[in-house]
Amino acid sequence: MFSRIAMLSTHGYFDPVPQLGRTDTGGQVVYVLELAKALTTRGVKVDIYTRWFDQSKDQIDPVPDFPDVRVIRIPCGPWEFIPKEFIYTVLPELAENMIKFIRENTLSYDLYHGHYVDAGIVTLDLAKAIGKPAFFTAHSLGAWKQDQMGGDPQAMEKQFKFKHRIAEEMRIFKAVNAQTLTSQLQLEKLNELYEYSADNIVIIEPGTDIHTYHPLAEGEKDTEITLPEKYVFCISRIDSNKGHDMLLHAFNIVRKEIPDVDLVIGGGSPTPKERELDIKAGMKEIVDECGMQDRVHIIGYVPDELMAPYYRQSQMFVLPSLFEPFGMTTTEAMACGTPVVASKFGGIKTVINTGENGVLVDPTNAEKFAGAIIDLLKNHDKAEKIGKAGAQTVKDHLSWEAIARRHLEFYDKFM
Repeated sequence: MFSRIAMLSTHGYFDPVPQLGRTDTGGQVVYVLELAKALTTRGVKVDIYTRWFDQSKDQIDPVPDFPDVRVIRIPCGPWEFIPKEFIYTVLPELAENMIKFIRENTLSYDLYHGHYVDAGIVTLDLAKAIGKPAFFTAHSLGAWKQDQMGGDPQAMEKQFKFKHRIAEEMRIFKAVNAQTLTSQLQLEKLNELYEYSADNIVIIEPGTDIHTYHPLAEGEKDTEITLPEKYVFCISRIDSNKGHDMLLHAFNIVRKEIPDVDLVIGGGSPTPKERELDIKAGMKEIVDECGMQDRVHIIGYVPDELMAPYYRQSQMFVLPSLFEPFGMTTTEAMACGTPVVASKFGGIKTVINTGENGVLVDPTNAEKFAGAIIDLLKNHDKAEKIGKAGAQTVKDHLSWEAIARRHLEFYDKFM
């Protein structure tokens, strides 16, 4: 049915083996790579186009163990990283150079699928020039992020370019053949904040690599790690919307009732920039103010091979984000059989039924957030039951293989 597809993910550090936690390099990169890999199990070849800004990287970079997936880098603008909020000025050149590359290499794609607003802009230009269908996944909605983050309007506009982003998103929504959203919550926010609805919108949640993230088999030994014996685990990019400050205030309550459990916060870039360093400094300030230096461990970047053991060996995983379109780390933890306590403000709320396969909380309420964590730490049987049910939920509905099949059905319907 389909032989070759072009995916576009044009911002951040997009590598065949991603360095997660670097600026603008998180769940979306995992999503695009894993979707591409799963599509190849159904006989489809996938090229992922991104911006080439580091001359030490190869232009065409195959994904290890998946010869039918390639990362293709296209140069535009200066040879330096550009944050996603400021990438708009180089996108016309990126589209022009991408069209030239595709034509010069006589590449033919059944369709183009853009991920996030910047890639959506380029996808429209490509599809129009080459005469092929265009598809889109927003991953994050500008108006929703603006609504959740609040702050001084002028300062937020200067930092995030919300007006331009939202206008471009609307243009993309109206122009593509069809688009996917990653949760029911995203659809509600699209209807509410953009006053937009259409019959070519399909909800397809992010998948989870159940071959990497899974409970241990009977008698199987896990990788040895150097974390505390008992710990609550959180991992994400280090950003202002991730709720680390709220988690620290909640843990200040937890530690007074449960004296033998530590908090481990992972994630962030191996080479953090000023913004990330400022947020980490704020986190450490809270730790110092509360006198939690011996109980809180901010460990930074976690390599891929340690992610599953870190999830599995934790008492639970927590996701405190104020803004989270889905929350892929949560389903990774669930797939490992680890109980999760997650923010009720994220898209994950459509996957979790509180008390059955996880617990949803309001992270802004420190007492209730702490109470949910304490409850699972004190009730081992309840935590174990929730962990097992979470793993089953992910296995049944959210494997990448299932998500790839749903994408092919989606493309076929709207070609």
